Amino acid sequence: MAATTGDPGLSKLQFAPFSSALDVGFWHELTQKLNKYRLDEAPKDIKGYYYNGDSAGLPARLTLEFSAFDMSAPTPARCCPAIGTLYNTNTLEFFKTADKKLLLEQAANEVSWENVMYVSYFLWSWQIQALECTYDNLCQTEGVTALPYFLINAGFLKCYSDFFQGQRTKITTGVYDPCNLAQYPGWSLRNFLVLAAHRWSSSFQSVEVLCFHDRTLQGVRDVVHSIIFEVKLPEMAFSPDCPKAVGWEKNQKGGMGPRMVNLSECMDPKRLAESSVDLNLKLMCWRLVPTLDLDKVVSVKCLLLGAGTLGCSVARTLMGWGVIVDNAKISYSNPVRQPLYEFEDCLGGGKPKALAAADWLQKIFPGVNAMGFNMSIPMPGHPVNFSSVTLEQARKDVEQLEQLIENHDVIFLLIDTRESRWLPAIIATSKRKPVINAALGFDTFVVMRHGLKKPKQQGAGDLCPNHLAASADLLDSSAFANIPGYKLGCYFCNDVVAPRDSTRDRTLDQQCTVSRPGLAMIAGALAVELMVSVLQHPEGGYAIARSSEDRMNEPPTSLGLVPHQIRGFLSRFDNVIPVSLAFDKCTACSSKVSHFALEGLVFKSEQISI
Repeated sequence: MAATTGDPGLSKLQFAPFSSALDVGFWHELTQKLNKYRLDEAPKDIKGYYYNGDSAGLPARLTLEFSAFDMSAPTPARCCPAIGTLYNTNTLEFFKTADKKLLLEQAANEVSWENVMYVSYFLWSWQIQALECTYDNLCQTEGVTALPYFLINAGFLKCYSDFFQGQRTKITTGVYDPCNLAQYPGWSLRNFLVLAAHRWSSSFQSVEVLCFHDRTLQGVRDVVHSIIFEVKLPEMAFSPDCPKAVGWEKNQKGGMGPRMVNLSECMDPKRLAESSVDLNLKLMCWRLVPTLDLDKVVSVKCLLLGAGTLGCSVARTLMGWGVIVDNAKISYSNPVRQPLYEFEDCLGGGKPKALAAADWLQKIFPGVNAMGFNMSIPMPGHPVNFSSVTLEQARKDVEQLEQLIENHDVIFLLIDTRESRWLPAIIATSKRKPVINAALGFDTFVVMRHGLKKPKQQGAGDLCPNHLAASADLLDSSAFANIPGYKLGCYFCNDVVAPRDSTRDRTLDQQCTVSRPGLAMIAGALAVELMVSVLQHPEGGYAIARSSEDRMNEPPTSLGLVPHQIRGFLSRFDNVIPVSLAFDKCTACSSKVSHFALEGLVFKSEQISI
């Protein structure tokens, strides 16, 4: 006989607590649920289960798996469901300061003591071999996978309260026991004995307990491991109040503290990095910009033309959703200004910039989809028809450039010279691809989006393919305000002459991009943010351009204005956002040039050799 009190003539009854067993699928499902919960800290219902058939030596496990958040999900066969509550805090500080004792008391008060004891009973012949069949029949009758508690009586009772009518010296109860220890029962028996002592100690003095173990070994089911013993209850006055609640699980050190789980050991490091980056973006959306459409940003494919100072800054900000194109090699002056290279990349003549940049992006974030292409972009004023070999290579480069632009959503022009931007600008215009252009001076920069031409089938009053009616904002359209996206100028619209060789007869300082060290990072970041703002606008690249005069008006997107240009002056730490119309005789985006651009490489090779 065991006692629940300190009776010197009886051995003290001790209980084996539950050990939480959280499957990896539970954590994965929780990360998915965070998309729904966001920053909501309200408690959530979850469901686990425990099992009385584990092999000897295993702890009494309370299991939570991927189905824990689905309260209607079926419980595994011969397992007992355990309903609980999830408290998910947004910060570690909130978790540390939460009143754990109060949470446990609240959970205990919510327990319906009338439902702790199952309302079904069965006749047991006191032969352990007959228990298996009788128990299965009862579970089938009640439509459950397992019964946590059952009373053993010589007859069937309709209500468990009838069982306690009159005085009894002893009752016999069965407990679905998840503990495998021969000397100690599991925590579920403790809960029942607390109930019995507080509610019915005046009706009976002892409880005979059957700890039901249902184990299957090598395909053979056996219940002979079940144990039977008698417990003497302490004499207590009846109380409707909930007894004191205990039960927080101890940590790995045996103390009353939080249990830490390191999921990185069971996760692919690449997937872990992707999850962390994804969560950072979602927190921005959940807390600061609820209307932010992350799918538009994450799914966009960007083509970066140029892997120099600007290209590295843009790629580092974008984390390279796309392709990097450049034909230069890394020199000794590059690593200090271009953050995707290091000193070793300069040795042996230098690695190709585009390939090295793509490799470094993969090292920084393995989840990035980045490729590098080492190729030349034919330029006006730089003849390519010296030989059939050179011309053939130029043809291949142009074809590859056309294909890359066709396969991407946004094109970044980040190349050193003005003329090297001309051919990509023409191709992107003819294919109606949004273009973000960035260029540097010594202490000045320009970041701009090119106008996005309308498809031919649209009328003059249409704004974009998805908008049949003209925008009301066009009513006050002028040369300096409310210019729709299809009327905006490109990088070449202010030129009065065709692009030419800008490096000829220039000194070394004039041939190189000499600028203040922080300028490229500022311009690169603004180029990426301009792209994101365009993507968030409902009209995309056709969005009306906002100027400095609109800074005090209601912004058109959750991220603010969608300007045409951002011109910065580092010498006075100032930015302006002008707007300009497209030039109808522009050498890159005018209708005639775009028409000839569609005629193929013959036109391009002739113009390139000017």
